[in-house]
Amino acid sequence: MVTDDAGTTGPLTTTEAIPVGGGVIFPERGVVITQPAPGVFLAFSTTCTHQGCSVRAVAAGTINCFCHGSRFRITDGSVAGGPAPAPLPRHPITVTGGSIHLG
Repeated sequence: MVTDDAGTTGPLTTTEAIPVGGGVIFPERGVVITQPAPGVFLAFSTTCTHQGCSVRAVAAGTINCFCHGSRFRITDGSVAGGPAPAPLPRHPITVTGGSIHLG
């Protein structure tokens, strides 16, 4: 969860902020949230499994690392192309009332 200066916790983002068929990267939290189908939200690590670079874009159904060209599917984090040897690790999220929380 995101903690503000007052020590309270809140959502990472809203469901409205995540495009269907795409995703949004939250580099400060080390997570990318995707919505591969309407109402389906998933979270993955932003650390590429090839050499530890951070993924930097979500486009055309993949999460993309520009360091060496690895691409990961927004549906399950599996490798879609490039030198990455393993899928992106999943992160647990909770979706409640239009809000997405880590954990």
